[in-house]
Amino acid sequence: MSHHRIAPNVDDSTDQLAAALAALRTELELPGAYPTEAVEEAQHAVATHEIPERDLRDVPFVTIDPATSTDLDQALFIDRAGAGYKVLYAIADVPSFVAPGGALDAETRHRGQTFYAPDGRIPLHPEVISENAGSLLADQDCSAFVWDFDLDAGAKVQTVSVARAAVRSRAKLSYKDAQQHIDDGTAPPVLQLLKEVGLKRVELERLRGGASLNMPEQEIVQATDGGGYRIVAAPSLPVEDWNAQISLMTGMAAAQLMLDGKVGILRTMPAPDQRSLQHFKRQTTALGKPWDGQITYGEYLRTLDASDPKQLAILHSAGTLFRGAGYTPFDGEVPDTVIQAAIGAPYAHTTAPLRRLIDRFVLVICEALSNNREIPHWAREALPSLPDIMASSDQLAGRLERAALDTVEAALVANHVGQEFDAVVISGSKPSNGNGNGNGNGSGPYGVVQIAEPAVTARCDGELESGTEVRVRLVKADIASREIRFELQR
Repeated sequence: MSHHRIAPNVDDSTDQLAAALAALRTELELPGAYPTEAVEEAQHAVATHEIPERDLRDVPFVTIDPATSTDLDQALFIDRAGAGYKVLYAIADVPSFVAPGGALDAETRHRGQTFYAPDGRIPLHPEVISENAGSLLADQDCSAFVWDFDLDAGAKVQTVSVARAAVRSRAKLSYKDAQQHIDDGTAPPVLQLLKEVGLKRVELERLRGGASLNMPEQEIVQATDGGGYRIVAAPSLPVEDWNAQISLMTGMAAAQLMLDGKVGILRTMPAPDQRSLQHFKRQTTALGKPWDGQITYGEYLRTLDASDPKQLAILHSAGTLFRGAGYTPFDGEVPDTVIQAAIGAPYAHTTAPLRRLIDRFVLVICEALSNNREIPHWAREALPSLPDIMASSDQLAGRLERAALDTVEAALVANHVGQEFDAVVISGSKPSNGNGNGNGNGSGPYGVVQIAEPAVTARCDGELESGTEVRVRLVKADIASREIRFELQR
């Protein structure tokens, strides 16, 4: 893991960064403060909230999240059951706090999801819900939708149901701590079994042709000493993959429940077309780790090591295979397209209702179907409107993430114009666009490089070959415009 932050008091870069990040909220028209009426409605919902009669508070659930998270959507319990496993997966009962048709409901539909900006998140729900009463915090009595799975010895789902219940998490674990406990042999049974079940679910993913793009994550973190921001870049820990497998299993179970009931909304994505696959094959060959098509591209991607420059370039290239994801609602008739190709199965978003609007509707529909009850009218009638709401929200979240990262990256190198860096070519050179400006700033061909220290990705002028290690010079770093440009040193 590498940590980088801008140095305080070098010049005015820190102030420029703070101003540029604040300006993003206006530029992108991000939601502002929560409307008073909606906050009051949330406060009333919390004050009058009653937990379900079904009591599972004796089950020792735990949560596993990033260390700083307080909006905890999921809590987990796993036990052995004969040769197989019992998995209970509690999901925050957000629907019990949001009155259909009220001011809070309207505002959550306007937002669509929680937006994560470096200078503070913009929550989908008021904090009295998202980080307090509705969050599955340790040692707090909570209401949850509890998914109940019986798995066989190979971790295949044998039976599944979902119902509301009272729960009480025993511990808030971070990914880092959970991985450390697993690695050093001090993990409690739930973490030992998470690894066991997670690895088996990874194998089931491989067998069904699923694929994960395990790119090293770059996270913007605010420094605790007032010295601005840093970018934390690191590959995901194995426990994150195992934990994600439980969420994926739940999403697949939700999709099947809705397909059997012929009503709901799926997260769908088409398989990559032959042209994209052939292009990807050519790139893997050029970068020295050819994919011959004898194994699925999902299996192939799991073999890649992001610490190797050429394989990192392959992972970036693989992004072209993960396109076209959307939401497919249906009511009364199963749609023609039901598969999420990267997962290799029908799938639905259902495990993050505090942070994503659509999960609230999926949870309510699945709970009704699982218990042979009528689906609430408000959930059913919203289905046709949800794809547009989520598409708009996802686009905005993507723009915010990219703009914020570009801004912080510019600040990280703003004081280093003229200096040289070691870099890896992420994508090779494109030709000039014909007007003498290959990227709008310099003439001739250009590509994309990632410098080694700090981990900043930007355009670079010159003839570049994907996956090669090069020496580059920083020629521009403008915080306000979020523009960084390097040039190849020969």
